[in-house]
Amino acid sequence: MATKTCALISLGCPKNLVDSEKMLGDLVRDGWTITSDATNAEVVLINTCGFIEPARQESLGVIREQLARKKAGEIGAVIVGGCLAERNREDLLTQVPGIDHIVGVHGREEIAQVVDQAHLTRKLKQAVLTKEQRTLFRPAPVKAQSDMGRFRATPKHYAYLKISEGCDRLCTFCAIPSMRGKHVSKPIEEIIAEAKELAADGVKELLLVAQDSTYYGIDIYGEPRLDKLLEELQSVDGIRWIRLHYAYPAYITDSLLNVFSTGVTKGKLLPYLDMPLQHISDRVLKRMLRKVNKQAIEDLVGRLREAIPGLVLRSTFLVGFPGETEDEFQELVEFIKRAKFERLGVFPYSLEETTPSFKLDGLLPEDVKKQRADHIMAIQQQIAFDWAKAQYGKEVDLIVDGPDPEAPGWFTARSHADAPTIDPVVRLKAKGLFPGDFVRARINGSDGYDLLARHMVAPSVMKVRGR
Repeated sequence: MATKTCALISLGCPKNLVDSEKMLGDLVRDGWTITSDATNAEVVLINTCGFIEPARQESLGVIREQLARKKAGEIGAVIVGGCLAERNREDLLTQVPGIDHIVGVHGREEIAQVVDQAHLTRKLKQAVLTKEQRTLFRPAPVKAQSDMGRFRATPKHYAYLKISEGCDRLCTFCAIPSMRGKHVSKPIEEIIAEAKELAADGVKELLLVAQDSTYYGIDIYGEPRLDKLLEELQSVDGIRWIRLHYAYPAYITDSLLNVFSTGVTKGKLLPYLDMPLQHISDRVLKRMLRKVNKQAIEDLVGRLREAIPGLVLRSTFLVGFPGETEDEFQELVEFIKRAKFERLGVFPYSLEETTPSFKLDGLLPEDVKKQRADHIMAIQQQIAFDWAKAQYGKEVDLIVDGPDPEAPGWFTARSHADAPTIDPVVRLKAKGLFPGDFVRARINGSDGYDLLARHMVAPSVMKVRGR
């Protein structure tokens, strides 16, 4: 029997990647062989991002590229899933002719049937299917879907763990609720079971993701339960590091801070927090419907720094929001200078037709938005470089990702300050290491944003493998 081969291209955020891995797992159980090379694949599945215009254009570019390969006879059917499929469900088939099937965000549980149908239709050279036959959209689930049984695309030693889906926030710039639905949390026992499954598969670092992680549990327990979840996750054997992402600034309670601080002291919870703030001006925050104000944000940053010594804070900001004045932009600049976020991203506002901010007055020219973003990133670059220099001479624990492809005799590794793919790395001078090893190293320099370190090999400080 000929092998059924499927290649997957996953675009967008880690939450989308979890969906991709879950679909791959279902396809493997259905008898499909997963290939990283789309050449000659029977089916190419593209899990798209539809968050903002640049992401949509990237997704459309990838779709057109694969359709061109299909037309040339290099690949078989092309299936499009994910957020762009959900958001552009009415016109995507017309916008990009040639797509075999479209699957919305919430249709992922039926991906095996869709892929089988696309394969069979192509094999039998059946007539062109109707639009209804080529599209699959399901309502947002009222209970969180399980992510057990994934076929992981990340390296063996780390994995993303999605604790909830959807979002109840109504931020005026954001289309996620319209694509992903309302917030639904996985029960704690299901998350623990998934964490154990990942640990048994070799995972040592868990990266917790959600649309709104601090809101976790409120829909099923009547109150936020991220603190309880973090306590439970620390008991999972085999997991060495737990890293928290997408923490909305509300619902960071004293209990959560206490659990976080205690967990950092014990060593499993990393002193790292990804907390998107978007702005600091009260008027801009109000127009964004962020439900927090400047004083609350500044107080929260202070509480976090005090409760968790050595904390690395990552945040993201949005500049050029409709009506943002020069004074309000300067207010944001001064806040960023004071707060000194170790990690920071900034994005120019993207005008999105399906979001409430589309109707706001005060749209700013594209060049102004870009200039403001560039200005903040120039400031942040110096903050990041200063922080890197302050690490010189420190001894740190690192997780090894693998050999440095650009420097023989060196490895790429990460400290508590470095989430994979979005943060800098630590370039480590060492021998005989493998992905997933934990080592002790001394920082002795930097190269731009990246740190340089040397492996410390001593009787009392040895690398840890498989623990």
